[in-house]
Amino acid sequence: MPPAAGGTLIPMISKALILSAGLGTRLRPLTDVMPKPMVPLAGRPLLEHLVRRCAAAGIGDLAVNLHYLPHVVTDHFGNGAAFGVRLLYGLEAELLGTAGAINNFREFFSEPFLVLYGDVYFDVDLAAFAAAHEASGATATVGLYHVDNPTECGLVDRDAKGRITRFVEKPAVAFTDLANAGIYAMSPKVLDYIPESGFCDFGRDVFPAMLAAGEPLYSEVLDGYVMDIGSPQKYERAKAYVASRA
Repeated sequence: MPPAAGGTLIPMISKALILSAGLGTRLRPLTDVMPKPMVPLAGRPLLEHLVRRCAAAGIGDLAVNLHYLPHVVTDHFGNGAAFGVRLLYGLEAELLGTAGAINNFREFFSEPFLVLYGDVYFDVDLAAFAAAHEASGATATVGLYHVDNPTECGLVDRDAKGRITRFVEKPAVAFTDLANAGIYAMSPKVLDYIPESGFCDFGRDVFPAMLAAGEPLYSEVLDGYVMDIGSPQKYERAKAYVASRA
């Protein structure tokens, strides 16, 4: 992270997309009244934890895609100023997928950016992750973490330098325990692999297309806590972790 003239650190990546359009059906009845990224953890919505973590890492320009009960998010965050960030919202009439969500913000992402899944709580160093991506020269870097249920996740094979050689969504037979953490760093070149309309998913569509084209797609094993809250059991585990750190 390079220093400014006065010695202040300037983040190499200052923009992020936080994916927040999911329905969260497995967390009902809690998600009957709020989108999944707004479920509470230690008195704050999950999405607020993510926004504040971005702000702490110097990532101050955030795009958020919305679909289900969008007013719950916009009423809580407004323009983001109270949380130390600037928020740009994109409303999806129909779900566009993890990659298709970028189409509401193509001009916004004309420089390197992060993508964060809004239903994943994490306690990792985003600035260090962004710096590793910049140092590798990768077109995209996928954050990885060790899981005990690999057949339920997106898995990767990678070489000794961390370059990804295979990406498989929820394989029938596990070949590694390193799973996609839902934290990506990306060059704007990734947008070349995302159709300008329609549904598109990073794991199923974009990453395989990048690999087929020979794009440098790298990985970084994250040092810290990662937990998706897609099920009641995992949500309870995340709540316990956050409460223990309060």
